[in-house]
Amino acid sequence: MFSYAMRNIFTLLLLLICGIAIAQPAALNRIKVNGNKFVTESGETIVFRGLNTSDPDKLEKNGHWNQEYFQEIKKWGANIVRFPVHPSAWRSRGQQEYIKLLDNGIAMAKEQGLYVIIDWHSIGNLRSELYQAPMYETTKKETFEFWRTMSQKYKDETTVAFFELFNEPTVYNGQLGTCTWAQWKELMEETITIIRAYKCSAIPLVAGFNWAYDLTEIAANPINRENIAYVSHPYPMKRQKPWEDQWTKDWGFVANKYPLILTEIGFSGANDAGAHVPVISDESYGDAITRYAAEKGISWVVWVFDPQWAPRLFSDWKFTPSRQGIYFKKALQTANN
Repeated sequence: MFSYAMRNIFTLLLLLICGIAIAQPAALNRIKVNGNKFVTESGETIVFRGLNTSDPDKLEKNGHWNQEYFQEIKKWGANIVRFPVHPSAWRSRGQQEYIKLLDNGIAMAKEQGLYVIIDWHSIGNLRSELYQAPMYETTKKETFEFWRTMSQKYKDETTVAFFELFNEPTVYNGQLGTCTWAQWKELMEETITIIRAYKCSAIPLVAGFNWAYDLTEIAANPINRENIAYVSHPYPMKRQKPWEDQWTKDWGFVANKYPLILTEIGFSGANDAGAHVPVISDESYGDAITRYAAEKGISWVVWVFDPQWAPRLFSDWKFTPSRQGIYFKKALQTANN
């Protein structure tokens, strides 16, 4: 008798021989920039609200880079998912094998109707090549080569809507050297030039200083490239309550002129697993950040859909929501449905 696997193979071959088409997920509408908004090719405005995965390398090693994981993300109400690619994982797994992970993840996201952000997940000073921890270490050459590879590979894949060029720039009060906004701007503009050289339509996302929180420099000296968007990571401890007026001064004003996406938000109770600076807060932060974003048409992505990394959204692989998971699951389902 045929095994279960052999029966599946036999059925697939029979379908192919008979000329029966195998259904493929429908292509997602290409996303473009129109003024300060993201729009589809038909001109419909779209606000993104979604979830961060942990590193695909980590999830695959844990046995959870699979359809169940992406189905759960969709059930939570997301319309976008962010893949944080750590430079150390990119090197240790090897480019070809890591691209296979990304291919699989993009295919599973596409099947669920989820757009994708590919994020070069480094923290530190790319100019000085000094970083917060070994997992974030990279070089300018490696960073440029990464985006050159991504641009060639995914230039025609509409599911991949965004390239987040560098996760969290910081000089860490001088401990990681120096970098002026003009120097950072030049690095980002060169990266965008490389991406565009391959006629890649993914929208570049540019973060500001202070671990991607501060975008004040944009007011006088924006990135000199068209069809881009900006990023902030406004975790609750970056400012004191009430947050809203400070958010407007630090990054919210950008949304008046350019598309803005908060690619990391989230909170953790002081006694919750993994609680650390700058994420400690409560549901009042959730209320404030989601209300503020809704009023200004700002997109957001919650950190992180994993039970080990923090602030975690669920506590076990049954996807039992954590405290912030309960909050943001409801927020996503309300906003996106």
